[in-house]
Amino acid sequence: PTARAAHGVRRRAGGASARRKHGAINPAPAGRKAEPFFLHETVAFAAQMWITPEEVLLANALWVSERANPFFTLQRRKGHGRGGGITGLLVGTLDVVLDSSARVAPYRILHQTQDSQIYWSIACGSCRKEITEHWEWLEANLLQTLSIFENEEDITTFVKGKIQGIIAEENKSKESTEEEDSGKFREAELKMRKLFGMPDEEKLVNYYSCSYWKGRVPRQGWVYLSVNHLCFYSFLLGKEVTLVVQWTDVTQLEKNATLLFPESIRVTTRDTEHFFSMFLNINETFKLMEQLANIAMRQLLDNESFSADRTLPKPCKPHKNVSALKRDLDARAKNERYRATFRLTQDEKLDGHTDCTLWTPFSKMHVVGQMFVSNNYICFASKEEDLCQLIIPLREVSIVEKADSSSVLPSPLSISTKNKMTFLFANLKDRDFLVQRISDFLQRTPDKLWHDGKEQSDPPSPGFPSTSPPFSKESPPGWYYSSNLPTASQGLLSIFKRDAPEDLGPKATKEKMKEESWNIHFFEFGRGVCMYRTSKTRELVLKGIPESLRGELWMLFSGAQNEMATHPGYYAELVEQSMGRCTLATEEIERDLHRSMPEHHAFQNEIGIAALRRVLTAYACRNPNIGYCQAMNIVTSVLLLYCNEEQAFWLLVALCERMLPDYYNTRVVGALVDQGVFEELTRECLPLLYERMQELGVISTISLSWFLTLFLSVMPFESAVLVVDCFFYEGIKLIFQVSLAVLHANMEQLLACSDEGEAMTVLGRYLDNVVNKQTVSPPIPHLHALLTIGDEPPPEIDVFELIKASYEKFGSLRADVIEQMRFKQRLKVIQSLEDTAKRSVVRAIMTESAFSIEELEELFVLFKAKHIMSCYWGASTSAAERHDPSLPYLEQYRIDVGQFGQLFAALTPWGCGVHTPTIATRVFRLLDQNKDSLINFKEFVTGLSGMYHGDMTEKLKILFKLHLPPALCPEEAESALEATQFFTDDASPQGQSPARTRTQIIYALEH
Repeated sequence: PTARAAHGVRRRAGGASARRKHGAINPAPAGRKAEPFFLHETVAFAAQMWITPEEVLLANALWVSERANPFFTLQRRKGHGRGGGITGLLVGTLDVVLDSSARVAPYRILHQTQDSQIYWSIACGSCRKEITEHWEWLEANLLQTLSIFENEEDITTFVKGKIQGIIAEENKSKESTEEEDSGKFREAELKMRKLFGMPDEEKLVNYYSCSYWKGRVPRQGWVYLSVNHLCFYSFLLGKEVTLVVQWTDVTQLEKNATLLFPESIRVTTRDTEHFFSMFLNINETFKLMEQLANIAMRQLLDNESFSADRTLPKPCKPHKNVSALKRDLDARAKNERYRATFRLTQDEKLDGHTDCTLWTPFSKMHVVGQMFVSNNYICFASKEEDLCQLIIPLREVSIVEKADSSSVLPSPLSISTKNKMTFLFANLKDRDFLVQRISDFLQRTPDKLWHDGKEQSDPPSPGFPSTSPPFSKESPPGWYYSSNLPTASQGLLSIFKRDAPEDLGPKATKEKMKEESWNIHFFEFGRGVCMYRTSKTRELVLKGIPESLRGELWMLFSGAQNEMATHPGYYAELVEQSMGRCTLATEEIERDLHRSMPEHHAFQNEIGIAALRRVLTAYACRNPNIGYCQAMNIVTSVLLLYCNEEQAFWLLVALCERMLPDYYNTRVVGALVDQGVFEELTRECLPLLYERMQELGVISTISLSWFLTLFLSVMPFESAVLVVDCFFYEGIKLIFQVSLAVLHANMEQLLACSDEGEAMTVLGRYLDNVVNKQTVSPPIPHLHALLTIGDEPPPEIDVFELIKASYEKFGSLRADVIEQMRFKQRLKVIQSLEDTAKRSVVRAIMTESAFSIEELEELFVLFKAKHIMSCYWGASTSAAERHDPSLPYLEQYRIDVGQFGQLFAALTPWGCGVHTPTIATRVFRLLDQNKDSLINFKEFVTGLSGMYHGDMTEKLKILFKLHLPPALCPEEAESALEATQFFTDDASPQGQSPARTRTQIIYALEH
């Protein structure tokens, strides 16, 4: 079949512009000159059809008069329509290259009186039909009136006044229904749809003038970036270039500069590379491309379509050349940076930010930075990194007031919290507006409800399953717990150390000193969510968090404290819901419960096991897309040692959904992405070692276990928990730093390794002997046996020295650089997983189909693309109904009858002109075995296989079945029965009944 995706460049020189359909561009018949798109297609112009009268000096330059009367002239621009010669070709090329603001409509109407040399432009149009309607209106309504005037100046004044009145009436009627996007942008969107055959549902995000390199020749034109496609169009001197690339096909996106392609953007697909250059703002264009490619990867990963943010505030007036979707994407990017910086929840939306200063009482100085205001928080970040960071939840705010301005402290703003802390901001540019916005958000912050016996701010409506029972204010959260189950109301370590004798040795003294250091820090910088976070905070974290404060500070640094405070009772509801459920996730959880730190006495009894079970099953209930993944049990068991169940649950939420995104889904995509980032960092920081590690294939083996469990599965527990301390403060950057430090410390030995096993032994032995000499906990047996045996004991590595070395050697890593690397690797990883899935589907179905492997692969690409497009282009059923991840991969994706009809028309050898849709509908009914109005890829291939590769008998069987139920609907069946009766009455042999004849025909065809 012709199943090859038509995403490529088609240059038509020596052929007429052809009719376009999405996914294919048909070649033009030979023997005719190529014409630009606008010669035979309608392109809507933003300008109104009636325009404010403007004086025209050279009425006939580049224009051809087609109709005229004593008062008006209708003209066509050269280069539009037939003919025009070299002048028309040049004008047409100029109109394509120019921006729409400089481009001229192809038709216009001029007003002129007989004795005047001045022309007035009063109307323009994009096609002959539109301009003709206006011409006919002028002839019918104005010609007779104008003939009455004796003074030509009065005629011109009357015409100009009449046109301006029409425009005013049109504007008045449009005011109430005016779209948010500017007219200029709507023009570009309509042109994109017509140029590339896109449906109305395909939304343009932005478009840019650029050059597309075809070989060594640049083609100047326009690149259109829509939600699902990258498109390019150029028409220069009779040569047309058209390009359509789906974002889901992009495997690499890079901005680079070479001698051949100066400052260009390279877009790579599985089949080819495309280069674009000469952008006015290449950084803006590339950033938008990244966002759209990311959205496409999310579609492939989650099977969810892009949806615009309807809550985005509308601008006071339309932005020139900026669509609502572009503003939406810009806002999303800002929100993501804001949430990542301050570890806020996924539903937090930045309202705005402004430059200001913050008075820091601990240093007695005003720190320059920015204030950020969102729907639930006021945050501050200093311009100098790590100097000061502050998070103030609005639920904690008691007073917001404007202080008196002075030359020393201009425009000050004081914010007081319920725990008696006061924050003084100054140098605010628009203080009154800022105070009003904060007041608006405070009014929307609901009042109190009970949480752990304390009054807390009532949560905003969380985006969690609506099936959760409402939390009763009269009942404490513990009411949901079953009384016959043991409950871990505090960290398991505290419970099991309760009866232990007090240790008064040097280690205990060191621990007390750490606690005292933190208490001093709390006194100076505050305690809780509103604590000032500075470089001193990091220094204390690197020295090790005392065990008594570990749970509290993990909650604080991860942002889990905010989520727990704003969702009281939510964990209890999930526990209640998940009790007694039996799912695939709960079965896997039960299987792994006793494998989670079995060496620790906290998990050698029912209290620890039950707590672990409740947290894991509650999270599987909250997030069924993840459910449960191996390694979650190890991480959660460590969280439970230092936190109560609810705190451990919210820390797990922070890990899975924000700090380690996509790590714990079925395909561990996030971990694979960070594995690619780690390889790239190794190549940059340790180039000699990188080459050797690639030869041995070690990085891909070690990194998954290191990242998924945060070193908890490869280091002694007392050491790994210090890495977790730093991770909650620093994020994923810390894991990369420590990983690089481990490789650097073993560089000489790794370079000397001869195979993968030897390299794994070196690293395993090193990590087994990373020790924490300051721990006060009793030693926990380390289950990882030494991988080498020798007479000399292996050297011990102090974990504090390892972490210190990671900061000294690799502390320059930046979170924004890591995110950029993640994007690049995400494209590779997801496309690689898609290729693997495609091969699996082909292997599973190739024995049941007569198609070749290549044909099956191309059919699967088209089938899945149709499924993904349907999610965005408004299908009758939701994406969730069309995708069931529990089924085999070749049955997961499904399409409806409309989408099948489009594929059938493009691929079937049984095209029957106007009857093709009828046949497609019948084939669909025949293939839809479970009658759910959807078919999967296996059913799709089964139907096509018989049409293409079946023998004559098989094809006749299919054709015959198309004339019987279920392929035939009841109405069609009745008509078919009448037709059968007609033929059998005439054709029946003497002595045989028509019914018997029909039975013989059916038997013959079926056998």
